[in-house]
Amino acid sequence: MQMTRSLSMAAASVVLAATAVVGGASAAQAAPTVYKNCDAVHRVYSGGIAKKSVTKNKVTSAGKVTYRALKGTVKKDDKLYAANKKLDRDADGIACEKS
Repeated sequence: MQMTRSLSMAAASVVLAATAVVGGASAAQAAPTVYKNCDAVHRVYSGGIAKKSVTKNKVTSAGKVTYRALKGTVKKDDKLYAANKKLDRDADGIACEKS
């Protein structure tokens, strides 16, 4: 009886430990990095951070809109973009893009 109880307690401990590790990993992944400025972004992603749906860089010059290919390493991640949306000056869905 004592042995069965000890095994049950050990099994419960393993399940709780595994749940804590899995829960901790998902919580860490849920918090995207917020960058201070575009220089900090470019150290990690040379082409900036974009929404997943963005395929081209929208450029407006003298009232005329044109589209250019994305340059550099562009990270496409909706949560990361939302956390750094303040760095998207022209509101085209790409923060800190290089045109």
